[in-house]
Amino acid sequence: MARKKRFDVAKEVKAIARERVGRVPSAKTIQPKALRKKPKHKKRAEEERDVLVRHMQTHEGIAYVIENHTRTVPVDALKVDPNRMFSRVGAEASLKRLNRDAPSHSLEHALGVLDRGREKLIRSLTPPTGGLTVALHNNSEGYSVADEVPISDQTSLREPGNPHAFFLCTDPQDFDVLKASPYNVVLQQRGPKTDDGSLSRVAAARGFRYTNLEVGLGHPDRQYEMLMWLEWNLK
Repeated sequence: MARKKRFDVAKEVKAIARERVGRVPSAKTIQPKALRKKPKHKKRAEEERDVLVRHMQTHEGIAYVIENHTRTVPVDALKVDPNRMFSRVGAEASLKRLNRDAPSHSLEHALGVLDRGREKLIRSLTPPTGGLTVALHNNSEGYSVADEVPISDQTSLREPGNPHAFFLCTDPQDFDVLKASPYNVVLQQRGPKTDDGSLSRVAAARGFRYTNLEVGLGHPDRQYEMLMWLEWNLK
């Protein structure tokens, strides 16, 4: 004779819960925030981008953020350095360097795309009369203020031991203010003879105020510190 099944309240409640909610993962120990590991998906470039977002939460102005996770940006099926596309000469050199196997018709088409949008982009980045355009850039071992010194009109190297952190400006009056800072500064109003397609060359040629804030990749705190110094001292 079959034994009568015993009704177990606890088991039935768990079964109903699993049916309606699904299986609940086992408990995990919550570590103090200071001991938690940073998520691996957060790239250092994103940390640098956070500097600008954080700054704009408490300061006036217009900010443009490049929504990209690589050093280059796409143009058609090719790629270009975003700081070398502000002139046709610079854009062409960048396209050829980064797309060595691209056929000539692809290069010409990409140049045409950049040509049609370039002036509108430059107008949007040009400050109003008396205003200032500030660019936040990051660099690595292949670039530092030492590369800019030979082609600059004036220099002030207050921090020679940290060549990856520096200001590059195009206005002499801005240079006079920035050279009083504890940071490296170079002035390029007339110095560079080669058109490399950078925005600083455009600013110098057109006569609007521009300052590039360069910091080594992975040092957002230093970049924010320098940005705050610029904000409070460069009017």
